[in-house]
Amino acid sequence: MISTEQTLGDVAATHPASTRVFLRYRLDFCCGGRQKLEDACQKAGLNPEHVIAEIFAEEAPSVPVRWDQRPLPELIDYIVFHYHDAHRSTLPALIDAAARVERVHGNKESCPHGLADQLAVLDRELRHHMAKEEQILFPAIVSRGPTSSMHMPVRVLMQEHDDHGETLRALRELCTDYRPPREACATWRALYGSLQKLESELMEHIHLENNILFPRALGS
Repeated sequence: MISTEQTLGDVAATHPASTRVFLRYRLDFCCGGRQKLEDACQKAGLNPEHVIAEIFAEEAPSVPVRWDQRPLPELIDYIVFHYHDAHRSTLPALIDAAARVERVHGNKESCPHGLADQLAVLDRELRHHMAKEEQILFPAIVSRGPTSSMHMPVRVLMQEHDDHGETLRALRELCTDYRPPREACATWRALYGSLQKLESELMEHIHLENNILFPRALGS
């Protein structure tokens, strides 16, 4: 069962397929994971019961991994392999593509001026953030297990997640909701498609840490 009183983060943790529905309706389940489902739907003009029905429909074809029930070292390995490594390899290519689009189409009003610079900042910030997790926090979680002593570093990392969320919103606004203009070339269109994929993956990444890994590591 899913209650409209549950938070988005809790629903995403216990019903992993819900993240696809939340992404579809732009419901922020990562940085905004503390919102109640009912409140988030009300703000978005959605019927929460319809959203719940769609979540159950998404769950029907397959059963996603319940990361809230898997061992913490396994979850950490999954995060590093599927998200950290992917972000490190994806962002440089996106920066190059954005620079190319700006260089070729810079005279067009619809050109996303400054996109390459914004992506370069995100790349830098993410690399620094992920290094702290991989070198300090994740080894501590694996060696110590759940403990409240990690409250402060977790709090800092969650604030950085909020900053990443703001960057994603700024990128989407700059790129007009990733809807390429009619005059967009193949590179431009592919860039916007890849940026949407990055947004989805980064939101899922933050969700796994904010709503599952960190609470479990703190023993809450």
